[in-house]
Amino acid sequence: MAPWAEAELSALNPLRALWLTLTAAFLLILLLQLLPPSLLPGCAIFQDLIRYGKTKCGGPPRPAACRAFDVPKRYFYHFYIISVLWNGFLLWCLTQSLFLGAPFPSWLHGLLRILGAAQFQGGELVLSAFLVLIFLWLHSVRRLFECLYVSVFSSVMIHIVQYCFGLVYYVLVGLTVLSQVPMDGRNGVVIHSNHRIPFGDWFEYVSSPNYLAELMIYISMAVTFGFHNLTWWLVVTYVFFSQALFAFLSHQFYKSKFISYPKHRKAFLPFLF
Repeated sequence: MAPWAEAELSALNPLRALWLTLTAAFLLILLLQLLPPSLLPGCAIFQDLIRYGKTKCGGPPRPAACRAFDVPKRYFYHFYIISVLWNGFLLWCLTQSLFLGAPFPSWLHGLLRILGAAQFQGGELVLSAFLVLIFLWLHSVRRLFECLYVSVFSSVMIHIVQYCFGLVYYVLVGLTVLSQVPMDGRNGVVIHSNHRIPFGDWFEYVSSPNYLAELMIYISMAVTFGFHNLTWWLVVTYVFFSQALFAFLSHQFYKSKFISYPKHRKAFLPFLF
């Protein structure tokens, strides 16, 4: 076995354990949703936690106790404000370190060590992390712009737990990118907010091309890091199963709402799933 492979497999640090746990959890949830409806878990709280937005409308009746923890889905923009600010700060820190030789703040350095930052990998990962942080920050800026000026949010809701997870997610992704650094040294007019069957481009193949595009973004980041970076591939694996779950639930919603929904269209992966 190559030395890098032995090193990657030998250390299950906190970050890898977290991403592996999230991957396993979303894989299990996805597999449960593929079971016949009669075998699905009947717990209302479970279904409420895995569904958000329009997919809550296609799920089981929601008790008042669940609705008490609703927040508007339009609050999605909070996630990207956090991401732009936090990952912008991390990018600034890495830029200072890479070009000026300035050390990370001591609290950030200590946090990265606790999370299992790279210790023995080559310095080439510094530039890779720098590029990935730029991509992540630009992606967050684009998503924030879309949430504020492009997306049309109806009155649908998300659970407070999902909201809190979204706030933490981009903080965690940024730290995961930075942990790979060795520690040794168009306008539109809103017509309506009702759901319609989308057509054209990727919509001819999948119900949720936005989720597929999200996966492709993270894969491109993984390629930037290199094909043997286990930690980031765990992030990609988590993104794959989480986006597959959301795409599957969205696909079920469209099929239940529209009798004429295209039969050939898949949920997430063209021609496959």
